[in-house]
Amino acid sequence: MTYPNQPHRDEHDASAAWPQTGGAAAHPGQDPGHAGHAPGFPRQNHSPEYENGFPGHESGYPGQNGFPGQNGFPGAGGSYASPGYATGTGTTGTDPFPGQVRTAAPGATAPLPAASAVPAEPAEQAEAPARPGRDRYLDLLRAVALVRVVFFHLFGWAWLTVLFPSMGVMFALAGSLMARSLSRPAGSVIRSRLRRLLPPMWAFSLVVVPMMFALSWKPVRDEGLWWFLKLGCYLFPIGSPPYPEESGSTGGWLELTWADQAVGPLWYIRAYLWFVLASPLLLKAFRRLPWVTMLAPVALTAVIGTGLVTVPGMLGESLVDFAVFGACWILGFAHNDGLLKEVPRYLAVSSAAIVMGFGLWWASGHLTEEGWNLDEIPLAQATWSLGFCAVLLVYAPSWRKLPGKLAGWDTLVTLANNRAVTIYLWHNILLMAGAQIVDQLWNVPWLGDTFGTYIEQSYNGLIFIAIWPLLALAILSFGWVEDVAAKRRPRLWPNGADKRRSAV
Repeated sequence: MTYPNQPHRDEHDASAAWPQTGGAAAHPGQDPGHAGHAPGFPRQNHSPEYENGFPGHESGYPGQNGFPGQNGFPGAGGSYASPGYATGTGTTGTDPFPGQVRTAAPGATAPLPAASAVPAEPAEQAEAPARPGRDRYLDLLRAVALVRVVFFHLFGWAWLTVLFPSMGVMFALAGSLMARSLSRPAGSVIRSRLRRLLPPMWAFSLVVVPMMFALSWKPVRDEGLWWFLKLGCYLFPIGSPPYPEESGSTGGWLELTWADQAVGPLWYIRAYLWFVLASPLLLKAFRRLPWVTMLAPVALTAVIGTGLVTVPGMLGESLVDFAVFGACWILGFAHNDGLLKEVPRYLAVSSAAIVMGFGLWWASGHLTEEGWNLDEIPLAQATWSLGFCAVLLVYAPSWRKLPGKLAGWDTLVTLANNRAVTIYLWHNILLMAGAQIVDQLWNVPWLGDTFGTYIEQSYNGLIFIAIWPLLALAILSFGWVEDVAAKRRPRLWPNGADKRRSAV
C-alpha cells in the first residue's frame, strides 16, 4: 500500500475536512476538510439529519443572495458594503413588506361603525418568505473532497492533488460558513465552533495516544516540560502534537510508521482552529479591503513557503498551512457576501485560469521526488487551489436537491456531510487496518496458494473495497460524538433516509 511520505499534508485532508478536515487533512493532508459549527445565522431550515458536515457546517448555506444594488464595489474606491452592513432603505425585521400599507382611495368615505353588522376584515398579512434550505451542490463538493482524500492516501497518485484539490475546497466551504455565522457575536461563534470541533478529536486521541504509550512511547528527556506541553495539542491543537517516529515492530500488526500515518489528519484540525480564531479579524479586513486581504496569504506563501524565509519548528508548520489555504478560506468570505456575483463571470474565470496557470508553471519547476504532488509545493498548492475553488464557486448552482442521476447518491452525500470529521480523522488508520485484513488472505488455506498472485496485483484495490465497511464501523462507533458535540440527539447512521420516508 502506498502512502505519501508526509501523510499529514494531503494535498498537503484529512479532513474536513472538514475540520477541513485539514483537515486536518486533512486527513493527512485532507483533510477531511474538515472540520465546529454553530447554528446558522438566521437559523435557516434547521435540518437535523445533516446539519453538521465539517466543522463550521451549519444549516443553510451562504452565498444565496448576492448583494445587488450595494455600493462600494471593490476597485471603485473604499470598501464594499456586505449584506447586513449596507446602508440605505430596505426591508426590516419589524416591517417585512414596507410599502404594502392599505390606504383609502382619494375621496372615499370611511363607513360608520354601526353601518355594518359584520366587522371589517383585518388587513391581509403577507406570509413570511420561505427560508432557504441547504445547498446540495456544496454538500456534494464536500463529499467528493472526502472521497478524493481516501483515494490519495491509499493509491498515492500525485495527479489527484491537481485533479481535485480537496483541502482547498474544504477550507473554502468552511470559510463561507464561518462568514455567515459571524453575523452573530464573534465570541459565541468561536465557542460554538470549538465545541463542535474538539470532542470528535478527543475521541480519536483517546484511542490513539494510549496505543502509542502501550507500544513503549516515552517522553523525550531532552525536551523536558516542553514535551508535555506539546502533548496538550491532543486536547487543544494550537500546534502539531508529538508522536513516535517509529512504533510497533517490523512485520507486526502495526507497521513502524503507523503513528505518523494515524496522527497525520490532525494538521487539518490545527489549521481549521487557526482560521476560526482569526476569522473575526480576517472578516473585518476583508470587508474593508477584500482583494488585498484575499491575496495576502498567497504573498505570505511566496515568502515562507518557498524557502525565501524559513520559520522553524511547530510555528513554521502552522504558519505555512495558514498561508497556503488562507486565500481559499477568505474566498469563502467572498462567496458568502456575494462578492463573486459582482465580478463579471468572464473576468472571474479568466483571472482564475491565470492564477491556476501560474501554479502549474511554478510546480513544473519545483517538482519533488513525489512528482506533481502539490501538497509538497506550497506556492503551487496555494495558487492552484485558489483558482480552482474560485471557478467552482463562480459557477455554483443552487440545488435544493441533487438533480438527475446524482439524486441516487443523496443518502451517501448526506451521511458524508454529517460524519465528515469522523471520516477524515479515522480514514488513515483504517486504511492500515484494511491492509492487515488483506494480508490475512494469504493465510487462508487454498485461497492464498491459488490466488496469491492476483491478491498481490490487486492489493490496493482490495484495501479500497475493505475501507468502506471499516469506515461504516467507525461511523457507528464514534460518529455519534459529533451529534453530542452539536447538542443533538445521538444518531448512529444519519443519512437522512428516515426524514424522507416520513415526508412521503
